[in-house]
Amino acid sequence: MQAQLLTTKEAAQILGVSVAFLERDRWAGARVPFIKIGSRAVRYRYSDLLAYIDSCAFHSTSQY
Repeated sequence: MQAQLLTTKEAAQILGVSVAFLERDRWAGARVPFIKIGSRAVRYRYSDLLAYIDSCAFHSTSQY
């Protein structure tokens, strides 16, 4: 099965965040996993985005 690779803009739409959020996230330590292709191209795996969303789920505000 091939991993579906998404651009930063597409990933931002799926997560409901801005492109700038993902750019800052990469610079600050990448909570959202990404793939670097060549020297400039950044892509996100759809499966990684879903896993990131799942990891952000909480059952109580005191859980953080």
